[in-house]
Amino acid sequence: MTASPGGSFATIPASHVLGRKLDSIPFAGYHVVLIVVLGFVGFIEGYDLALSGSLLVLAKGPLQLGPEQVRSLAVWPTFVVVLGGFSAAAMSDRISRVTVMQIGVIVSTLCTLLILLAQSFEQLLILRLLTGIGLGFTISAPFPIAAELMPAQHRRTYAAIYEVMLASAFTLLPFVGYVLADHPNGFRLVGLPGGVTLLVPPVLIYFLIPESPRWLLRRGRRQEAIDSVNLIIRRCGSRVAPMTLADLGTGREREQLPPFSALFRPGQLRWTAVGILCSICGGTGYYIIAILLPKALVDQGAAVSMSFGLSSLVFAASIPGKLFNGYIMEVIGRRWTITGAFVLAIPGLLLMMTAHRMGPNATNVFIVGTLITGFTVLSCFPAVRVYLSEQFPTALRGRGHFFGESFGRIIAGVTVPFLLEPYTGSATIFFGTMVLVVAAGAFIPVLFGRETLGNLETFTEALPELA
Repeated sequence: MTASPGGSFATIPASHVLGRKLDSIPFAGYHVVLIVVLGFVGFIEGYDLALSGSLLVLAKGPLQLGPEQVRSLAVWPTFVVVLGGFSAAAMSDRISRVTVMQIGVIVSTLCTLLILLAQSFEQLLILRLLTGIGLGFTISAPFPIAAELMPAQHRRTYAAIYEVMLASAFTLLPFVGYVLADHPNGFRLVGLPGGVTLLVPPVLIYFLIPESPRWLLRRGRRQEAIDSVNLIIRRCGSRVAPMTLADLGTGREREQLPPFSALFRPGQLRWTAVGILCSICGGTGYYIIAILLPKALVDQGAAVSMSFGLSSLVFAASIPGKLFNGYIMEVIGRRWTITGAFVLAIPGLLLMMTAHRMGPNATNVFIVGTLITGFTVLSCFPAVRVYLSEQFPTALRGRGHFFGESFGRIIAGVTVPFLLEPYTGSATIFFGTMVLVVAAGAFIPVLFGRETLGNLETFTEALPELA
């Protein structure tokens, strides 16, 4: 069979040709720009997402919060994040993914900034609920966008740096809480780092993040897909030849999107379930620590400032952990990276659970436990989130990733904190729950998953039900 002038073969689907072209672009400064912009969005949204944990402690006294109000502030904002995520999932493959992200970042940062004006529990809760809608649109968006813009061999670089930006936000937040621990308006001021950047992310996204060529092609907008590829090529220094319509061949990509139910069809259901279960197990560790750890440490006898200091430490330990996992997942694969992060977290969680029995060494034992936990289970997300995105073909990737993370949050960010909040005073129940979750999660990718190898076309696009 002869090649076309553009170098593609008649039998090769246009999506494969376009994907290979994107993957052939050498890593350049523009890829760094993509990573930084999406990472900055992650930093802002991560700060806004984790804010509830600090508000539980800082607002309890000034607003005289009762047990039910504390529980509502801990759970319902995350539940609205889930609703926002489901809404975004329904839209993501039908309208511009960049537009979905733009809407979310504006809503969430504006509502976080307005916490400055909150005078009552009701006002604070309403602002957090509205923030949750925006976060549902934004918090999952960068991964499917980056998965389709970054060359396959550099997705680990993006995943690691993006997760480090999130970890930096999670580390900064408890530190700000520590500084404001004794300030009467601390709960109003703690949201400022996430709110004052209101206009910055939308401008950066608009000018620097192009629409996914893969998404445009799937929608039947061939010339726009070619233009988007060539824009990326120019911004990367024109080190590969531009792409033309002839390169895609004469066949047409199907424009009709598969229905949402395609996520659960034979051939796809298993991968959807594996991605979601990995997300649930990693997310449970995150939400328990981000939302409930400061409150749990206070309930277990620590000072407010100490609780924020230890919470900041555990997330600081995740920064080198995420860089390590971002590297190792391309060496040993996504599955074994996820399993290793979960298994190695168990000793750290056991140290945190038993530290109160160590007498004068209790604080040192707990610190060691936080460092291990931060470096392991809290560092699993470069692999978990890329692995989740790679479970879906292009036609389902936006909806699949949003749905996967949103469904995972129902369990990890809503159900578990709701059930666990009354027992934060018990170290055995609090940390023991995390031990059980990560122990179960360690087996899921190895026993039921499949290594995706980082290739968006050869693993997912071949599913006949979705083609």
